[in-house]
Amino acid sequence: MKLAKLQGQAEIFYSIQGEGKNLGQPSIFVRSSLCNLHCIWCDTDYTWNWKNTRFKHVRDADPTYSKYSMDEWVLEQTPAEVANHIRGLSCKNIVITGGEPLLQQADFTELMLLLGKAYFFEVETNGTIQPEAAFDRLIHQYNVSPKLANSNNPQKLREKPNVYRWFANCPKAVFKFVITAPDDLEEVLQLKEKYALPAEKIYLMPEGFSPELLREKQAWLIEICKKYGFHFTPRLHVLIYGDRKGV
Repeated sequence: MKLAKLQGQAEIFYSIQGEGKNLGQPSIFVRSSLCNLHCIWCDTDYTWNWKNTRFKHVRDADPTYSKYSMDEWVLEQTPAEVANHIRGLSCKNIVITGGEPLLQQADFTELMLLLGKAYFFEVETNGTIQPEAAFDRLIHQYNVSPKLANSNNPQKLREKPNVYRWFANCPKAVFKFVITAPDDLEEVLQLKEKYALPAEKIYLMPEGFSPELLREKQAWLIEICKKYGFHFTPRLHVLIYGDRKGV
């Protein structure tokens, strides 16, 4: 399986869930590499923004920023190796994240089978790939993050109607939208109506790499959540650790 690599090691780390339904829950994160979308504000762009690609990123104007080498940022391990790593950590809540983990469903299915029923598995996905039956049987929670126009992904790539309907009908799924400006609300409301998403399963999260930027956006976003009955979710890990990888 292809995992993100940090300082020569697979990006598997023990922290707290910083977003969504299980906010604050101590969790072990397993970060897959590779993604089928390319969000312009993505903070895990080292899983997809490879050298010699044309993908855009908000940090392109920063002279210290450059695209990544796959050889330096992707590490291949077997599900058994990953399972052994996880067993050495004192936590049973596993967050499978990315990148886009559903690109590697067979490997993650094997990993979950190796770990067994003592573990709780949640997966973070962009909602464009339908889970396979074997994978779905083992997942306890889907954190689905449908991408809006603010992600700079074309609609035909970011919105897959059949897959959205599958998640909308899945009792294990909640929906988290990344909000950059108040105008994004209209698109959220359109998707809510189109796919019959219950308000109580919708989470709105401010986009931002720094605590300062998140605090700037959260005041008006909280008011939107109050008006429509949505959940507000901060990016707790950013507020605590700042813009750091592997925490």
